[in-house]
Amino acid sequence: MSLLPSTTRDPGPVRDPGGDPLPADDPELFDLDLRGLRSRWAATADRPAISGVAMTGIDRRAQAAGVPGERLMEQAGTAVAAAAHALAVDTERWGHGPIVILCGPGNNGGDGLVAARRLAAIGAPVVVALVAGEPRPSTPDARRNWDRIVRDERISIVRAPVGRDVQLFGRGIDRAAIVVDALLGTGVRGVLREPIRSAVELIRRARESMVPVLAVDTPTAVDLTSGDPSDPVVKADLTVTFHRPKTGLLTRTGSALAGRVLVAPIGIPAEADRA
Repeated sequence: MSLLPSTTRDPGPVRDPGGDPLPADDPELFDLDLRGLRSRWAATADRPAISGVAMTGIDRRAQAAGVPGERLMEQAGTAVAAAAHALAVDTERWGHGPIVILCGPGNNGGDGLVAARRLAAIGAPVVVALVAGEPRPSTPDARRNWDRIVRDERISIVRAPVGRDVQLFGRGIDRAAIVVDALLGTGVRGVLREPIRSAVELIRRARESMVPVLAVDTPTAVDLTSGDPSDPVVKADLTVTFHRPKTGLLTRTGSALAGRVLVAPIGIPAEADRA
């Protein structure tokens, strides 16, 4: 065994092709406030904006290039967890009630499930409501993350397959530290259906009670491309979107509904990044 000191340097966190540290590989992430997160992900936020449709294509090309969807979800959900922690701390609500995460059936909900696991790991009380007609999420990556949290005794889980269940769940929502909207990640046309509609109304009621709201990718019912809202619609205090700014969140209406926006890197390879 050599007695000489090692000259190997710590390579630091894994970085996105744009240069920002990837959330799931960033050991300092949960030490940052909202200003620190914005600075941490500045290069990602400086990229040209794209539409929601373009982002869907980029995501598919990334997976075709060998980046697992579950890995992208882990990065996205970790970014959401860090932002949720920072929002709760910045508003002096950390430790004053649970973080309530409303998860839809798809990958947006899967991001919320990752966030729940990451927040529980740093000691936050977390309540997850699966707002979906089926007992498990509808996409493979979200299902895998669901199967992980149902075994996690630190996380309280509620299934809300119909609007009435959401309404019952929402009693006392004013005692939440913050509410995370992980219901739908793309815009919808027309009136929202149950049980998502009741979940949006619950989020609106929480915000009226001065509970901060964090939206995942886009506030539910705000179109990522146009910024046009459906009815009803979530109004967030903070939105965490991924990889690039989205055109819909830069419009007058979209910006007003999104609140402050953070753009987090998730590890999309350069060859997949064609708008």
